[in-house]
Amino acid sequence: QVEEELKAAWAQQEGQLREMGRRERLLRSDLQRAGEQLESFKARVMQACSPSAPASTGKSVTEQQVIEKVRQISDENQQSQEREKSLQKELSSRLTKEKEVSADIEVFKNSLQKLQ
Repeated sequence: QVEEELKAAWAQQEGQLREMGRRERLLRSDLQRAGEQLESFKARVMQACSPSAPASTGKSVTEQQVIEKVRQISDENQQSQEREKSLQKELSSRLTKEKEVSADIEVFKNSLQKLQ
């Protein structure tokens, strides 16, 4: 009877080990697929950030490169916004001066007409 119990316990342990092995293979497969998806995503981000770059150089893109590229684009965007604000102020200032000059010209024309 003890031998039968040991055989049953052994069979149960073997079943559990096989199940653990199956789960490990699935996890490894999922991990590999996730790694491939990450590499694909990083490559697509870099391609989107640098359209002039070749689509695939065969080299793996590091997360740091992606972060640096996104940071660079963010900085460029902020600089563009600041430049736009500066140009808007300059345009507003020029429009104000133009209105003042137009008003001065009208006054001058009126003065000339009165003199004539």
